[in-house]
Amino acid sequence: MKTIVLTGASDGIGAAAARQLSAPSNRLILVGRSAEKTRAVAEETGATWFTADFARLDDVRALAAQITDAVGDSGIDVLANNAGGIFGDPTPTVDGFEKTMQVNHLAPFLLTHLLLPALLRSRGAVVNTSSIAHRLFGHLDVDDLDNARRFSPNKAYGDAKLANVLFARSLHTKFHADGLSAVAFHPGTVQTNFASDSSSIMRLLYRTPLKHLMLIGADKGGATLRWFIEGTPDETWFSGAYYDERVLTTKVNPQVDDAALAEALWQRSAALTGIRP
Repeated sequence: MKTIVLTGASDGIGAAAARQLSAPSNRLILVGRSAEKTRAVAEETGATWFTADFARLDDVRALAAQITDAVGDSGIDVLANNAGGIFGDPTPTVDGFEKTMQVNHLAPFLLTHLLLPALLRSRGAVVNTSSIAHRLFGHLDVDDLDNARRFSPNKAYGDAKLANVLFARSLHTKFHADGLSAVAFHPGTVQTNFASDSSSIMRLLYRTPLKHLMLIGADKGGATLRWFIEGTPDETWFSGAYYDERVLTTKVNPQVDDAALAEALWQRSAALTGIRP
């Protein structure tokens, strides 16, 4: 039986993937921010479920402890870091960080590290839901992850999604020899409530009839997420790589290939989340 931890599972492609993954061969552990929505998906799929607000790192720490207790000695085969979003202003979280970077990168970074023992025990995989926005809008400065010098919703989101790609590459570099695999991917531009609470111009696309022409359904995006979760690393997909949907692509932000930046981001993220080297 494969143990799968899936965040962002209460709605959108996470909920769609959970429904598609529901099978006796899979043990699903779903994570969402809304107790009502997450419970509903869990009841539909027969999954275990927990809630956590990724805008609170103490929630992430508590979540990691709950998941660790739930899996016991069996380990985790796949951690799908799928939770995320784009937000409207740089108001800091209770932890003092810009919300887009915390929810999309710092919280998954912390959760992954706290679950590393269980992942390594199973020679597991980490699947990061990124976005083409990493290439369109991202330009990371590890000394200004909050974009205090030049904030816009699009740049904050692009930077966070670029961090997802760099994090997958660093996990591969540091732990692939120990059996851990990691990948990042763009699921397609999906018809969900994404960006609805932001001030980004992207929210207009999601609110107009154009979305029916330009966006794909959550089921299709969920099927892509499922493809990575169910795939065999280095056979179905290559560890350390970035995919545009299911296609390995060289169309990436130039910073993706900056090994020094990836290491600097790792060290900075560890310091901000309280992870010891």
